Amino acid sequence: MIKSRCRKTSATNSYHQYHKYPNLIKDLEIKRVNQVIVTDITFPYLRDSDSFAYLYLVTDCFSIKILGFNTSDNLRASSAVKALKISLRNMSDIDNCIHHYNRGIQYCSKEYTSILHSKSIKISMKENSDPLENAVAERMNKTVKEEFKEEKQISFANYREAKIVISQIVKFYNDERPHRTLEFYTPSMAYQMNRDLKRKCTVSIPLVMCVKLSI
Repeated sequence: MIKSRCRKTSATNSYHQYHKYPNLIKDLEIKRVNQVIVTDITFPYLRDSDSFAYLYLVTDCFSIKILGFNTSDNLRASSAVKALKISLRNMSDIDNCIHHYNRGIQYCSKEYTSILHSKSIKISMKENSDPLENAVAERMNKTVKEEFKEEKQISFANYREAKIVISQIVKFYNDERPHRTLEFYTPSMAYQMNRDLKRKCTVSIPLVMCVKLSI
């Protein structure tokens, strides 16, 4: 019933000279972990400075586990690279992996794509502006920003608080938050089991999503 306050900034620049890749996951059936990983940028609000931080997330599509993240104060490619490197360290196997994302300049940059090429990871991108082409990443942005505090649009006092609390949120989300679409396993459990799950679409249970946060 609480209306979310709309605070927006632009995190994606799709008009650049870098190569754009086709969408490889359209109509693809995802059957295992590390088959498809998705990434995107979202921007938590900073109250004291009336500005934004930038959160880079890398998520496994099968288990919806956050494999890597980076809370940054900038939109440089190096910030996206940091989240990618963390996710690669946390992945159990990268054979035949597809990396899917939007056409933002950070992800199309040579600095970023050279890492994917060096790991033989296939590159996939959104072809249109339709958010459904990167639905898992878009949903993850919404989850992180809206489900872990009493306020509908998550915000922080400052950048330092954002870095601390977001790392707590990611740990809670991965290790403690059950999902009905994962047979009520947590993302970390689903990632570790790496088996076919009976996706539940009609059953729901009440969850207390507010995390006890410490600064």
